[in-house]
Amino acid sequence: MKTFMPKQADIERKWWVVDATNIPLGRLASQVAAILRGKNKPTYTPHADMGDYVIVINADKVVLTGNKLNQKVYKYHTLYPGGDKEVQYKKIMRENSPFAVERAVKGMMPKNTLGRKMFKKLHVYAGAEHPHQAQNPQVISIKGGR
Repeated sequence: MKTFMPKQADIERKWWVVDATNIPLGRLASQVAAILRGKNKPTYTPHADMGDYVIVINADKVVLTGNKLNQKVYKYHTLYPGGDKEVQYKKIMRENSPFAVERAVKGMMPKNTLGRKMFKKLHVYAGAEHPHQAQNPQVISIKGGR
């Protein structure tokens, strides 16, 4: 039996909408990353971009369990000497909640050019509105909400 290798023309991409209300951040990120990679399809191939487009709405209502809101920090460097910076997730969730979701999903994607290409199919919005109605996205529910 031959191994099935999908061609670019054979790949069918769908648009999905995920409501992040009361869903833990890590659980949301892992399941969204699986959809972006195409792991939910029977034709999944690790070396090809098989994934669908994902729209995450209500990113401001995502939940961090335990005391992570106060203890978890985002560290980065400004590329200047002594430029180490730290920001608590409490501040990130208050000011720019889509960034927290994007960062969590990006951390679960492959660290190569294919992963960066797959990540571009993610669209995250803080509120319930999104500008992608023309693509007729289907609603998908994430397991594990509170």
